[in-house]
This record gives sequence, C-alpha cells and structure tokens, in this order.
Amino acid sequence: MDKFFDYFDSRHRESILKKSSVDDGPVITISRQTGCDARQVASNIVDTLNRKAGTTKWRWVDKDIIYDIAKELNTDTQRVENFYKGIELSNMSEMIMAFSGGFVSDLRVKKAIKDVVLSICKEGYIVLVGRGGVSIAHDIPDSLHVRLISPFYWRVENVMKKKEIDIEAAEEYVVDNDEKRHNLITTFLDKKLINIDYLFDVTINRQSFDINETADIIVSMYEKKIGRQMADRKQKTQAF
Repeated sequence: MDKFFDYFDSRHRESILKKSSVDDGPVITISRQTGCDARQVASNIVDTLNRKAGTTKWRWVDKDIIYDIAKELNTDTQRVENFYKGIELSNMSEMIMAFSGGFVSDLRVKKAIKDVVLSICKEGYIVLVGRGGVSIAHDIPDSLHVRLISPFYWRVENVMKKKEIDIEAAEEYVVDNDEKRHNLITTFLDKKLINIDYLFDVTINRQSFDINETADIIVSMYEKKIGRQMADRKQKTQAF
C-alpha cells in the first residue's frame, strides 16, 4: 500500500498522466450494485492473476484512496467522502469554510479524484472497485470493465446479513447507494445518462455465481480481451 503514496507526489503523477496511452494499463474496473460483494471478488481476482503470473504486482483498490486524496487537498476525509456520496455543501457551509481558509470546491475534489484514479489505472495491474473507475479509465486500451448486478431482494438479504440490520433499513440502504453509484459514474462522464450498460464489457449476475466463480469468469474474460488486443498490436507492428 505504501506505493500508493507515489500517486500523491505531483511530479510522479504528472509523468504517468503524460505517458503514451499505448503503455497504459492493464486495469480491471468493477462497478456494482449494492450488495454484490465486489471487494471479495476483487481480492480473488488479484490472487488468481498474481498466482498465474508468478508475481505480486496486481493489487486492488477501493476507498483507501479517499484518505490520501484528502491529505493532498489538505481537507478532511469526510469532504472527499461526501463528494463520492453526492452530498453537496450548503451555501452557509461554503461561506464558513471560505472564511476559515478551509474551503475546497467540488470541482477541485473532482479533479483530484480523477487525476489520482487515472494515474493509478494508467500505471496498471490494478483492480479498481467503484470510485467512478469505469468512466475515468474507459479510454485505457488494456482494460476490462465489469458490472456486478443481482436481483433487488437478493442484495437486500445480503446487506441485512452483513450489516445486521432489518429489512426496511436494508432496502433504504440499497436504493440510496445504487442511486449514488449511478450518479458518480455519470459525474465523471461529464454527462447524464439513464442507461450506462454500454460502458461495460461484461455484466455478471451475482445470484447465479458465487464469489470464486465470479472472479474466475472475470479473469477468463480479461485474459481473452487483453490477449486478443496484444496479439492485434503485435500483428500490426510486424506488418510495418
């Protein structure tokens, strides 16, 4: 995890953001509906890819980056978390923060998140869970973008078990978080979309596959897509 501090060194990050897009990645982004166990799936993917390659370079990232982004902006982690949750500052809060010297605009938070997430994805060997990753990393050639879904009440039951809450609280939690995650994806696309299905290479129903099976499917899809792209590039290079 110490390596992630490199992304908050402006010189290191700038060098990554400026490098040729041909060298970007590989990266796997996982977007998910609430209650689909994306973190566990990501951990399994990383374990499988590292084992197959005999390496330790694959890692997965989730909300840990919030704390380092907050440190870079010299603001509290809640400010960055609020942006992710779609909580806008009230006019009074903005005024108080401006006078106290602690004001950080939504635009600045958004740029910091995008720059940090993009630099992590461009350097590669990352499985990124959420964080608007499918939008931020969509132009990286060696990428696989996955969406995990499942029926509403399957997810509600999963949330009830994990959070030990009743069905009403779980229903509210799922609905609220699904909306925020959808809005975050469209925020980094800079446009509002009702249907975001086209952004993903593959959509998997978690009700049909357990965590290990889901991870295996994603690894297989990744190997097929990236393998084909590498073969195509090699063929084009040889043609010249």
